[in-house]
Amino acid sequence: MNNQKIVNREEIEKKELYHQIVEYSFETTIIHSDHKVLYINDAGVQFMKAGKKEDLIGANVVDVFEEEYRDFIVERIREGEEKGIVGELVETIVYRADGAKVEVDLYCHPVDYGDSKAIQTIIRDITPRKNVERDLIKVMTPIVPIYDGIAVLPLVGNVDEERALQLLDSLPPKVQKQEMDYLIIDVSGIYNIDATVLDFLFKFNAMLRLLGVSPICTGVRPELALKLVHTYSDNDILSLHTMPNVKEALKYLMDR
Repeated sequence: MNNQKIVNREEIEKKELYHQIVEYSFETTIIHSDHKVLYINDAGVQFMKAGKKEDLIGANVVDVFEEEYRDFIVERIREGEEKGIVGELVETIVYRADGAKVEVDLYCHPVDYGDSKAIQTIIRDITPRKNVERDLIKVMTPIVPIYDGIAVLPLVGNVDEERALQLLDSLPPKVQKQEMDYLIIDVSGIYNIDATVLDFLFKFNAMLRLLGVSPICTGVRPELALKLVHTYSDNDILSLHTMPNVKEALKYLMDR
């Protein structure tokens, strides 16, 4: 019994020391297990616009994400809890307690919290950075020639319905004017992964093929791949020629 008391006291002391360290962080830090919030620091309470910590302890951490991202988030948590896999940094959107949507960087990794196996999630508000990016993004997205017959189209920022229509209208004449054979469409800079983005990619892919241009899509992030698999048939997905990044696509084309 005494040994058990010593162990319990040590676990409590470890938690208290952890809390003291994390409370100094300006970034939202959440500890959760089985999707339930075990701990959140003061910065997190302020960011989430919650009244007090007690309002968030025990809440389902998955509920703060947009519904279309939740399957991806659940899988990341499962890999962390069951396999000890550290989740890569991703950009996503979360809901605060006041209902506002906020663009964030999300990073998570497995931790020991007392005697529990848990996940530590760090959330960084990137709304100011994204606002600057949106201000800099021009409707007339440039097509950058790389070699004879090869060009790159870097897509950056938000692709909403209005911008998707503008791109579909403005890009084909530019493609024809440059007389290219291959166009590498890099989507690594797109942060909103929704039905509008998917619809744009398939329409633009088909349009390029009708113009005699072979498209290669690069920079597909895991959440986009997951959305594609859940939304489209195998034949649709196979119509997209994808590669990890622009460098690999250029190497592939040069080797040909």
